[in-house]
Amino acid sequence: MTDDPNTHLGLLIVDLQDSLLNVIPSSKALLNRCVFALEAAKLLSCHIAITEQSPKKLGPTHATIQSSLPEYTPVFEKTGFSAFDAEGLGRWIETNQIDHLLIAGIESPICIYKTALHALSDGLGVTLLADCIGERRIEDRQPVFQQLLNMEAHILPSETIFYSLLGDAQNPAFKAFTALVKKHTTKVSV
Repeated sequence: MTDDPNTHLGLLIVDLQDSLLNVIPSSKALLNRCVFALEAAKLLSCHIAITEQSPKKLGPTHATIQSSLPEYTPVFEKTGFSAFDAEGLGRWIETNQIDHLLIAGIESPICIYKTALHALSDGLGVTLLADCIGERRIEDRQPVFQQLLNMEAHILPSETIFYSLLGDAQNPAFKAFTALVKKHTTKVSV
């Protein structure tokens, strides 16, 4: 067992499948932020898993996410709205001694909400990566996030979380991490 505190963190990417992404506004930006979170989690030795909602009907995880996954990343199929309804997810959390989940994916008022509720009720810490979560209707986000905040979930941008995990510019991963930040920063023309 390593002394790295990040080994007790799990990044859970929920349902980033083409058929679902097609109805999410700004899905390209969402995918970019999720790839950033995935690459940062790999760099900082966090455990990673993904879920797929009814993949036989809705198709697999988006190719961009698939190509960024570490080898042997578990993919959990589900039909329920909570990721915890997926067979094996609880075992993955227990086996890896995960005590805090970083959650990314879609949609905030459905699967993200149910997954966060389930994790909180199981005594896990929960942080929603705000810039890595999407929904069809943006007006659904605020009340869902507010309710989860009231229940002691944390909601912050992915860079904030991963810089916090780095802790210091002297961290050996700092240079590689700042390269990821630059790679995934969207340039805005004025």
